[in-house]
Amino acid sequence: MKSIRKSFIYLMVLMCTGYFFNGLVAYGLSENFRDSIYNPGPLKPIDSSLKVKVGEKAPDFLLPSVSGRMIGLKQFLGKKNVVLSFVPAAWTPVCSDQWPGYNIVEDLFTQYNAILLGISADNIPTLYSWTKQMGKLWFPVLSDFWPHGAAAQRYGLLRSDGTSERALVVIDKEGVIRYLDVSNINIRPPLEKLINELKKVGK
Repeated sequence: MKSIRKSFIYLMVLMCTGYFFNGLVAYGLSENFRDSIYNPGPLKPIDSSLKVKVGEKAPDFLLPSVSGRMIGLKQFLGKKNVVLSFVPAAWTPVCSDQWPGYNIVEDLFTQYNAILLGISADNIPTLYSWTKQMGKLWFPVLSDFWPHGAAAQRYGLLRSDGTSERALVVIDKEGVIRYLDVSNINIRPPLEKLINELKKVGK
């Protein structure tokens, strides 16, 4: 009964924050600093070719984080499931909605023994300023700035303009890719789909 009640509460939160309106671009969470947001307009939905697939080992990387730590996949092997959230660029509308939305379901990531890693090809000063404006994020934010886009390139997620695709990658504790979604870059990916995939991976 308790788990049903908890699921219902999360469902209501997701609906109220607009995460079930898949296909709509909602900018509600970026309202606090919308005057600072750059809107690039509609972009080519996907502009890359994947180099990985579900069932394969996830390519490793080691990237600097906004907190100052170097973070890579190896440190989570045998310990945690990992969700990689690649986003195209700081200070843009959809990205500024997507990451704060994950704060709503931090407990669900914890429930499925998962860590979320946010990755962008922006440099550390840009990411620091942007995430400070978003408010406190519970997950590490990593810079794939130099060598530019190298982590995104290993996954086949680097676009021709040097930004990454909007993509989610779920990696289990053994380092195997269990879910991979490259979204239309103009649209925020549905949160409920990610949570369902985490449930499949389990603890």
